[in-house]
Amino acid sequence: MRLLSSEQVGDVAEVFRLLGEPNRLRIVLVCLEADCTVGEIGETLGLSQSLTSHHLRLLRTARILRAIRHGRHVAYAIDDDHVRDVLRGMVAHYTEPHEHAHHSHDHPDEEQDP
Repeated sequence: MRLLSSEQVGDVAEVFRLLGEPNRLRIVLVCLEADCTVGEIGETLGLSQSLTSHHLRLLRTARILRAIRHGRHVAYAIDDDHVRDVLRGMVAHYTEPHEHAHHSHDHPDEEQDP
């Protein structure tokens, strides 16, 4: 993997900062499987339309979501497969079973419990 410029590192950090806000992350996750309108997102998450629109504006600016016009309606979707893959990977990481016991290869300097 090539090294990122300082500006690119800043851009990636900004994406993670944006996704660190729970409502924005919830919005992105709602849009992960299907395009959704502002009203659908707000209703699903219990957010006002103005708050939902504010978060959507930030997520679009960061190229996490994109707007798709369907006649008079605008739906929001994950911007591209890179974003979709990262999100699906993180969801899988936290929803699949994990063994929490210590393994010698995880902590080579620690002794194992008998």
